[in-house]
Amino acid sequence: MRDYATLLKESGLKATFQRMNILESIENHGHMSIDSIYEEVVKTHPSLSLATVYKNIILMVEKGVLVEVPITGKKPKYELIKEDHIHLVCTECGEVEDKPHMQETDTLLHTLTSNEHFKLQKQQINLYGVCSHCQEAVAS
Repeated sequence: MRDYATLLKESGLKATFQRMNILESIENHGHMSIDSIYEEVVKTHPSLSLATVYKNIILMVEKGVLVEVPITGKKPKYELIKEDHIHLVCTECGEVEDKPHMQETDTLLHTLTSNEHFKLQKQQINLYGVCSHCQEAVAS
């Protein structure tokens, strides 16, 4: 489990109980929508409003603590910042699976960006398709 207080402070944010609980919920579940995050944190803090969760999520995305994963036709999901990786996003059920970068991916991105004289600072690769569970459901 990460040290959320240090992660927040290094990003210039106060380590409030709301933010700490939001980060803990996301880390426990991997990728979560704001509604799911709210449902989780309100269990321990019933007085917490959905607006407060929204405000904190947006702020933590802006400060680089969280990453937004857009999902076509569905609400985005959020995850804690971590090493570069690839998202496999199911357009049917909205599940997001992390896959590590391969050396070939890094080489391709480096070649592409250096040829364009573009200094790559961070990256997010989202691949959209249908997961094996949803493919099985359609086949049966």
